[in-house]
Amino acid sequence: MTENKTFFRPRLAFSRGADTDPKAAARAAEAERARQFRETILPHLDGAYNFARYLSRDATAAEDIVQEAFLRAFGAFGDFRGGAPKAWLFAIVRNCFLDWAAGRGGHDRVLVEEGALTEAQSDALANIADPDQDDPETALLRRREAQTVRAVVESLPEPFRETLILRELEELSYKEIAALTAAPIGTVMSRLARARLMLSDMLLPADAQKMRETQR
Repeated sequence: MTENKTFFRPRLAFSRGADTDPKAAARAAEAERARQFRETILPHLDGAYNFARYLSRDATAAEDIVQEAFLRAFGAFGDFRGGAPKAWLFAIVRNCFLDWAAGRGGHDRVLVEEGALTEAQSDALANIADPDQDDPETALLRRREAQTVRAVVESLPEPFRETLILRELEELSYKEIAALTAAPIGTVMSRLARARLMLSDMLLPADAQKMRETQR
């Protein structure tokens, strides 16, 4: 005689409650939002810090800026409608930087006209160690050091520095940079060209600069 066996089937009593309990539904929605935020935004944490670091020129301030930016980003993530998450996050980082700079009286914000640099800004760009003061081997090693390159980049005026970082290091498109900085694409391209020129002038040896000038 074959014995009839009844297989155990667990009763998921909480399933209906999760659907009808507003608090449970809210917790589930919040957990899902947190998961999507981690997957979508957190991978850009290093880039956000790098961007804030170059904008503020202050490692400690960059940490505070990024912390505030991620808090704002998480709070506003429900309004994120897709697109480029890095550009979306960087726009928030930029706003946090502007708030930070405004709190310091705007002293760290160096805004320039598109036409030319002021005398003070030219002096700031020239305030880089002269490679001719060292022997060629030492100068070459110094130019290769990350700190030296960072110092040179950080000496660029703000709009040029920002555009260079967004394009060359973070690899944002011209369109994304234009939307992020509220500038026309033509202005973005112009700023990038100027930034590259200033950067090469400060990094290339004096002889190479003279040769390039004679070829113009």
